Amino acid sequence: MKAHFMLLSAILAGSTVASTAYADNATRVAATSALGSVVGTAIGKEIGGHSGAMIGSAVGGAGGAAAASSKRTRTEAAIGGGLGGVGGYTVGRNIAGTTGGYIGAAAGAAGGAALGRKVGQDRDYDNYQSKKYKKKRKHRHH
Repeated sequence: MKAHFMLLSAILAGSTVASTAYADNATRVAATSALGSVVGTAIGKEIGGHSGAMIGSAVGGAGGAAAASSKRTRTEAAIGGGLGGVGGYTVGRNIAGTTGGYIGAAAGAAGGAALGRKVGQDRDYDNYQSKKYKKKRKHRHH
């Protein structure tokens, strides 16, 4: 049963990542990060218990968000997805046990990745605006 679950998770994760090759909208980034976090949590829990699940949720959430983001917002989305996955898993596990941990990891990673993507977009916009209005000084050579 565990091998069957792992196989289906890997197939679903692979198909999601493959379908998001040209995607950078918030829904796809959030969904891929959530899926990655749940798969990472499951694999991490099998390997290293609750500590392994926390590490797996971070790595899975960050990897999913990075795979679905554009290169301009990849870092921010990955950081948000990783931190959200760990926080969601911890809170969910404390409230509702192992199942709550999986749900929390998915919700946290999705929210964190979407927020991180938005932060990256805002940073890019601010950088563009500051470059746009810089005074250009002409140097005169005597």
